[in-house]
Amino acid sequence: MKDKIIVIGGYGQVGQIISKDLGELFPGKVFAAGRSYRKAKEFCDLSKGNVQPLQVNVNENFLSDHMLKETLVVVMCLDQQNTQFMERCFQHHIHYVDITASYEFLTKVRNIKLERSPLQSSAVLSVGLAPGLTNMLVKHTIEQMDEVNSADIYIMMGVGDQHGKAGIKWMINNLDSEFPVIENGVEKQVRSFENGLKTEFPNHLGHRKAFRFNFTDQHVLPHTLGIGSVSTRLCFDSIVLTNLIALFKKVGVFRLLKIRFLHQITLALFEKLSFGGDIWVIKVKAEGYINSKKAIIETSLHGHKESFITGKVAGFVAKELYMNKYPQGIFHIEELFQPKELFKSLRSYMKLESI
Repeated sequence: MKDKIIVIGGYGQVGQIISKDLGELFPGKVFAAGRSYRKAKEFCDLSKGNVQPLQVNVNENFLSDHMLKETLVVVMCLDQQNTQFMERCFQHHIHYVDITASYEFLTKVRNIKLERSPLQSSAVLSVGLAPGLTNMLVKHTIEQMDEVNSADIYIMMGVGDQHGKAGIKWMINNLDSEFPVIENGVEKQVRSFENGLKTEFPNHLGHRKAFRFNFTDQHVLPHTLGIGSVSTRLCFDSIVLTNLIALFKKVGVFRLLKIRFLHQITLALFEKLSFGGDIWVIKVKAEGYINSKKAIIETSLHGHKESFITGKVAGFVAKELYMNKYPQGIFHIEELFQPKELFKSLRSYMKLESI
């Protein structure tokens, strides 16, 4: 019987939140999986039997045939280099949830979507804070308009939050990246931490300058929601750090990150940053038309602890796939779910505001 949920990376920072929540809903059916059985068991022992340990290394071995036959949902909390594990899940009609923020990986997944059709399970991508909540906030915002021309996404991250090592590594790797965006329906190349724009954040945070960054939502939303121009910009709750990173980018310091030992030093420094808070804020500014008149609508979400809210979003999606039937295929979160449903489930952990 297919009734098990496997959380790959289930004892990690985000995975623990997902495993714990799902274990309380479906006790004994949830497995926290990873390379270390010892770490998995130490975490699971605290769940009083709600969550079971499982040893899996997605780069070296797949799930056993027995587990594949009995698994209904897999939640992937690790970054992957290829889609082999994901395709194995599809072969066994397993629903799949992925929290990756890697545009390169999502591009590989898009090729699966083109080559493997039809699928007999549902896969949901862009699950987390950014992408994830950003996608859903854009959808919520533009639903109030008759026609939308552009959506600008602004993200503020707390420096004092406990970001996972994989997330910090991804951010450092993208400090000097070049990537495409869609403007007026045309693709153009831009670079991270350039082209800063000022915007007013809610919750008395005031005006901040945010800079382009290679979040995947801006690559996806022009296609899934039909928006002609989408951009995503990033800043930190520390104005000093934001400006310092922008200055380093301008003078070319981040080009040195290609040197391995300097990359490792930078990673270690970012892991040790402790000033600032754990707040996260998402703001969307959409421009378009309402009743044939030009209109601008601005909305925001804010809360605390990025890894916590990422886990809550992933848990919501996994629960829905486990309990209900959804269209089969590969989707981004905004293609299968409605913002009101998700926001209602998360209302205790974040605040939605119109600006």
